[in-house]
Amino acid sequence: MSTRKIVVGQFVSLDGVVESPQTWHFPYLNDEMGAALGQLYAEADTLLLGRATYEEFAAVWPHQTGAMADAINGVRKVVVSTTLVDPDWQNTTVVAHDVLREVARLKESPGRDIAVTGSITLTQALLAAGLVDELRLLVHPIVLGAGRRLFADGGAFADGEAPGRGATRVPLALASSTTFATGVLDLTYRPA
Repeated sequence: MSTRKIVVGQFVSLDGVVESPQTWHFPYLNDEMGAALGQLYAEADTLLLGRATYEEFAAVWPHQTGAMADAINGVRKVVVSTTLVDPDWQNTTVVAHDVLREVARLKESPGRDIAVTGSITLTQALLAAGLVDELRLLVHPIVLGAGRRLFADGGAFADGEAPGRGATRVPLALASSTTFATGVLDLTYRPA
């Protein structure tokens, strides 16, 4: 049995900010980025999200139409949260305990890729646990100066230490890179 891939996709500014991309990334959205995002979702049958990203998505996507909305609405959603108890977006389940073990179990189950987007804390934990198979960064040519970063000052992870590993280093190898007409870099990394 082959293992599913966990593919993390993040919008990121030049200074590493990933927080609130809805306030800064839209001027860079073009057909190239749309195709890249479409590919991320087309290759996945599960969307793994943290609670905050889930709530943002659930407020928007069920009311949208089109191919991207159909893909996101129709896919299985797994939300990591200890506070969300009754999700109302179709095809949603909640994982509240033993998150890394449950994600590893999900990864071993039959299916296509598992896509992660947004969900900064979840992404950090997955990277630290060695569960990420591809890290896809859409680096935007903008410096924001403030905002939450995927990789915090002083270490790769916001808490300064990788859970269960005792180190903040996660060696990665560049698997592909593309420059969009808007100047956005589409960078895909895999574990080194």
